[in-house]
Amino acid sequence: MKLGVHLVTYDFEGGPPAIAPMLAATGKAVEEGGVDNLSVMDHYWQMEMVGGPDLNMLEGYTTLGFLAAHTSSAELQLLVTGTTYRHPGLLAKIITTLDVLSGGRALLGIGAAWYEAEAVGLGVPFPSTKERFERLEETLQVVRQMWSDDEGPYHGTHYQLGRTLNRPQPIRTPPIMIGGTGEKKTLRFVAKYADACNLFADPADASGTVHKLEILREHCRNEGSSYDRLRKTITCMAPPDPAADGAAFVEQMRAFADIGVDEVHVMPPSNDPAAFVRALGEHVVPGLHALA
Repeated sequence: MKLGVHLVTYDFEGGPPAIAPMLAATGKAVEEGGVDNLSVMDHYWQMEMVGGPDLNMLEGYTTLGFLAAHTSSAELQLLVTGTTYRHPGLLAKIITTLDVLSGGRALLGIGAAWYEAEAVGLGVPFPSTKERFERLEETLQVVRQMWSDDEGPYHGTHYQLGRTLNRPQPIRTPPIMIGGTGEKKTLRFVAKYADACNLFADPADASGTVHKLEILREHCRNEGSSYDRLRKTITCMAPPDPAADGAAFVEQMRAFADIGVDEVHVMPPSNDPAAFVRALGEHVVPGLHALA
């Protein structure tokens, strides 16, 4: 099983001047520890459940560009992009740029968006849930077309592109990961358009994930797509102390590996993610990589 580290906070000792050095150190720890994927959030404001909008939040793709220069092998992605945040043609261009400059390590993580307060606060349109899912589906169609030989045009309900020209093309066609657990639309979009899903999971109980994967398998049958080709990933709480709790965490993940989960993304709970990632590399990564 692969390990991803998902960075969610930027309030480090020393204030804003400490952010870049901490991220650089975290990137170094990711590489030295054998972590497979490094992700950050895509928000304008910090989420309420993490402390609220008065805390620090960086723009996601700028942050990934910085991390690309401080890593060499880990995949890089947002977990996940809000579909309403950027025009899909521009989004495909941003991901392509990240992929080219990182040597083929970009992954597009995307979802329907949900944080209305930040959109209202910064004056970004935030349509109804129904329309956001319509825009998500069109965005998936656009980025796939941008990463192909088809230069368009593209005519959708919400987006019209006269020519889907994308030069350069990515070094590696970026895999598409759709985040979310919605059984009617989100998991159907995974089956139809994506290469990976990302589900929230309780590390102590795999039963909820079993149910979601059964729904995904059914959608794959209905869409005529391959369930086995999909990367199944989960996001869950990290072991509080990798040195003390790492072995137990690996055993919890064994239940997820047994049902086909390929990758787990964990969120460092401390304000020193570099040290936390170093501990993950020593006490968790080898055990996870040994899981079938």
